[in-house]
Amino acid sequence: MSEYSIPSVVEKFLRYAKIDTQSMDGQDCFPSTAKQRDLASLLAKELREMGAGDVFYDETNCYVYATIPSNLPEGKSAPVLGFISHMDTSPAVSGKNVSPRIVLYEGGDIVLNEAKKILLRAAENPELSSYAGKHLIVTDGTTLLGADDKAGVAEIMAMAEYFLTHPQVKHGKIRIGFTPDEEVGQGVDRFDVERFGADFAYTVDGGALGELEYENFNAAFARLTVNGYSVHPGSAKNKMLNAILLAQEFQGLLPAGQSPALTEGYEGFYHPDSISGSVEQVTVDYIIRDHDRDKFEQKKAWFEKCANFLNEKYGKQIFKAQIGDSYYNMKERILPDNAHLIENAVLAMKAAGVTPMISPIRGGTDGARLSFMGLPCPNLCTGGMNFHGRFEYACAEDMESCVEILKNIAGIYAG
Repeated sequence: MSEYSIPSVVEKFLRYAKIDTQSMDGQDCFPSTAKQRDLASLLAKELREMGAGDVFYDETNCYVYATIPSNLPEGKSAPVLGFISHMDTSPAVSGKNVSPRIVLYEGGDIVLNEAKKILLRAAENPELSSYAGKHLIVTDGTTLLGADDKAGVAEIMAMAEYFLTHPQVKHGKIRIGFTPDEEVGQGVDRFDVERFGADFAYTVDGGALGELEYENFNAAFARLTVNGYSVHPGSAKNKMLNAILLAQEFQGLLPAGQSPALTEGYEGFYHPDSISGSVEQVTVDYIIRDHDRDKFEQKKAWFEKCANFLNEKYGKQIFKAQIGDSYYNMKERILPDNAHLIENAVLAMKAAGVTPMISPIRGGTDGARLSFMGLPCPNLCTGGMNFHGRFEYACAEDMESCVEILKNIAGIYAG
């Protein structure tokens, strides 16, 4: 790699990727893992060293806030613009001992780990063909890479460094925020919107270069509890109520075509995410998703209706449905009053030579919840791919383009 001059954003990312910040589901503490503080404290230190203002590391809750002060001439003002990324990585695959390396992609499969015969196969990743001649950051195939969302963190840090070392480039006040626990759904539970003080913001947490997202699922969590009746199977006739089979019967009442494996785009779904139990009792945790708010409400109502129908069928309260909303479609807070966020991001991408790709998120981001907390917050690309898995990778050149997009957005709002 001696012929390749590693840019600042990639150098930062390589350092951050090696810090284990994996969050964990089901914890009763915040953040869910103490090791996320390792990166948070480092980022606060680096922000201070590069000359950022108002650097505040909330050690209790693991948030980092900072300011790039406005350098506009006296009498000229601009809205306060925010950029936000999350520091944690997914619980799905280990984030310990991440060993990132850069390869010049020349086509075909990429050998991630020769000893273990782990390949990033072109046949399984046809988009790789578009990266020929570019530099890809990959793992050794035993961990995730952490581009989700340390690529976003590195891009925001590179943008901050650029503005703070190029005072001649004019911009308004820019606020930076780094959050924990996004991957376990509680990333902005304690985010201080008032302290952050931005008029609006962008999360930098998307994937392929050009992605721009301002629509996401409305999301709910649902728990189905089925109480059966267990007797010896040899004398069970007309007595046993097998909770396993009853849960299966409930699942059969949900629309067969509305599952993740059979939906795309704006189509919603019911997804049984985990199951535990026995003949006596079964618990099934579902997630319910839909971009359309009315259809979302209908899905939740149908879930409850199925439980009520089966209770009537069996003449007793066997099925219990508990439903709670997780987040909503940020489109409601972006359009129409804050459409400028999308329009200016498109302009910024085109100025960086990037083709915008506007699409709905089949999931959620911190920005979705922040939008309903009073901070309109669409989502920008990072240049990462194959998130949450051992075959995750990021494109170095695309990460550089993402930094340019952030700089361009700031410039547009500065007028």
